[in-house]
Amino acid sequence: MDPIIHSLEEQGVSAALLRDIAAFREQYPVSESLEGRITPPPIPYYGKETFEMAACALLQGEHILLTGAKAAGKNILAENLAYLFHRPSYNISFHVNMDSSTLIGSDTFRNNQVELRKGPVYLCAENGGFGILDEINMAKNDAVSVLHATLDYRRIIDVPGYERIHLHEATRFIGTMNYGYAGTRELNEALVSRFLVIDMPGVTEERLCRILTASFQDFTEEGLKQICGLFLDLQLKAGNNEISTKPLDLRGLIGALKTIRGGLSPRAAIRMGIVNKSFDLFEREIVEDIVMTRIPESWTPAEIFL
Repeated sequence: MDPIIHSLEEQGVSAALLRDIAAFREQYPVSESLEGRITPPPIPYYGKETFEMAACALLQGEHILLTGAKAAGKNILAENLAYLFHRPSYNISFHVNMDSSTLIGSDTFRNNQVELRKGPVYLCAENGGFGILDEINMAKNDAVSVLHATLDYRRIIDVPGYERIHLHEATRFIGTMNYGYAGTRELNEALVSRFLVIDMPGVTEERLCRILTASFQDFTEEGLKQICGLFLDLQLKAGNNEISTKPLDLRGLIGALKTIRGGLSPRAAIRMGIVNKSFDLFEREIVEDIVMTRIPESWTPAEIFL
């Protein structure tokens, strides 16, 4: 059995919902040329209620916006959904220089004539893909205008000088956003109204242990306890505004664990993956103190992994 589906069944996700997803896959087969865009996520998503809300919305033809604190698993959920629905995924990371031509496409000269070089939104609409709109609250006005048309109930995009783009029936868009990042802005009401919004809960001890053991099956009992405790301590400090969210980096923690497994001392690895993410010296000292309470200087990789 597929490990992603097996994980959802273990969490008690509705069997009827999983059958509906399977029916969706059969209804909208994917051409062989697009199979390369359907990739299994690195780990399953853990969160029954959130998954059911997201999957049900997508089955009903809605687009969804995933919001919430850092490390809540927004991108992991988006990747899991694209894989389970068996759709080609198009990851679109917004930045201040992204405009409508980046999303839809731009003119290019090919075979002695001017042609449209299709952008990711065009290809997603055409191929029935799942478009993951990463950090959507960094989009500037020109890009937002494209999203208004793309996400509208009419499911039609007008490209000046070219044919209209009709969104494939299986096309869905999943937006993700974090609060308070540099360069972010408030989403306007018209754009938000085109999504169903899911405010994702912060990571719990149970979810964190599942995420880490899905990536590393050879934890020692004490090693897993202290690594999870470290991350939850940082989350609590960030939630109380005692530190910024920079050290609250699950990707960094997983990267540090990989180097520990490779033989690096746990304190040095955690310093790279967590502590040094803070560039403020005062904050770095606070984070270092939190690490000291969980990971002694004398620890070797043998204390973390079997």
